Amino acid sequence: MTQHQRLLIIDFGSQVTQLIARRLRELNVYCEIHPYQNVTDAFLADFAPQAIIFSGGPDSVTREGSPRPPQSAYTLGVPILGICYGQQVMMQDLGGRVEAGQSHTAEFGRAYVTPAGHLPLLEGWFDEGREQVWMSHGDHVSKIAPGFEVYGTSPGAPFAITADVSRNFYAVQFHPEVHHTPRGAKLYENFVRLAGFTGDWTMAGYRQQAIEQIRAQVGDAHVICGLSGGVDSSVTAILLHEAIGEQLTCVFVDHGLLRLGEAEQVVSMFRDNYNIKLIAADESDLFLGALEGVSDPEVKRKTIGKLFIDVFQKYANEIENAEFLAQGTLYPDVIESVSFSGGPSVTIKSHHNVGGLPEKMGLKLVEPLRELFKDEVRALGRELGLPQSFIGRHPFPGPGLAIRCPGEITREKLEILRKADTVYIDQIRKHGLYDDIWQAFVAILPVRTVGVMGDGRTYDYACALRAVTSVDGMTADYYPFSHDFLGETATRIINEVKGINRVTYDITSKPPGTIEWE
Repeated sequence: MTQHQRLLIIDFGSQVTQLIARRLRELNVYCEIHPYQNVTDAFLADFAPQAIIFSGGPDSVTREGSPRPPQSAYTLGVPILGICYGQQVMMQDLGGRVEAGQSHTAEFGRAYVTPAGHLPLLEGWFDEGREQVWMSHGDHVSKIAPGFEVYGTSPGAPFAITADVSRNFYAVQFHPEVHHTPRGAKLYENFVRLAGFTGDWTMAGYRQQAIEQIRAQVGDAHVICGLSGGVDSSVTAILLHEAIGEQLTCVFVDHGLLRLGEAEQVVSMFRDNYNIKLIAADESDLFLGALEGVSDPEVKRKTIGKLFIDVFQKYANEIENAEFLAQGTLYPDVIESVSFSGGPSVTIKSHHNVGGLPEKMGLKLVEPLRELFKDEVRALGRELGLPQSFIGRHPFPGPGLAIRCPGEITREKLEILRKADTVYIDQIRKHGLYDDIWQAFVAILPVRTVGVMGDGRTYDYACALRAVTSVDGMTADYYPFSHDFLGETATRIINEVKGINRVTYDITSKPPGTIEWE
């Protein structure tokens, strides 16, 4: 990526650091996130960023040994933007002062900033006298560093926006990257403009570079690609085929945890549209046997991940010169499993396709989408000419219905779940809502409830409907179905699916919940 203008995001452990990258990608600015402990003087010299952003983080700069950037970051002569903890780091490093949290200066949640001077970074802000922002800080700046001036204040942050214009150093106490700061994107747009970025990073450029990188990594070896039929693995497969042609073999694994008719749909969809070598492997007995009696969600995920590796190993042994395994791993998968480059953020949950391969497998990983968000993958799919039927599919997790079946998995519960999910998605399509929704599914709950049907008592499973809207899967809101839709859908599921007698709708956003139930 060295031919692009590059922005460096130094990660101090915020759970929303990746949203900074999202804002920048939307502006066609190439950026990379690196944890503070990896950013050394030598790294900075080699990376040669055109600008730097300091992320937020959970630590306190008042603590000895707290995360800091190298001092050379301040002498590169490039613009710097500090966010929340990043602001406090700048103030402390450059001669200001930060004090530990006090109740009257802490701010968590929505706040309003009022202007205290004109600043090019804030063009388009304060048209109505104040701006809504999202605060999340306990510590506070009590003295700004020499050379800085105040350009915005809030009730709990008298130094909410500060800047040293002569050095192009900017610092804000709030989080402009989250949607609770409605015009935060404008602030990033102004910052990259001030830093001289021209927006030279596009999907067409990424496509060409990814192809070159795949060819350089793979050489003349053979690659096995795990294909699920979802947009991630489909784009991975087409990109690889464009890069290495006949050196690619796709393996579609039916692990017994797919939706109704999905195996047949995926295989026919690929064989009808692309001339790519494809192995369709029915391994449902293997997976369901290993999951029998398992109820812990982490054990489920890790069991499925291990079995996928075993299956791919089996087919790799049958293919001459197979040295690589390709996966459709995305940036959000990596973020939720472990901080992107070993940084200090907290693990949310394991993803079956993240974490490398066991040495015994003897294969190396190819993950050309690892730094992309879902909407960027769809943009790349359009760039590659994939049919809309591929690109527009709702995400479906690698562990499949296993994580939509809280508690113990049984074949009976899976059959009930498949039928309920089919009715639900049919309802969504019938009402013309499919493309308005990021992801929709049914979860079968590990409880039975009493009901009455035809004057008789029933004691069957309850299920939960889930539908969310999102841009990149990192945050999500529940879809606001009408009560008429929900009533109609619940009636259809109870009437058409034997084994369910109660239907609920999950109205949890992400955060605090995740999109999937496990």
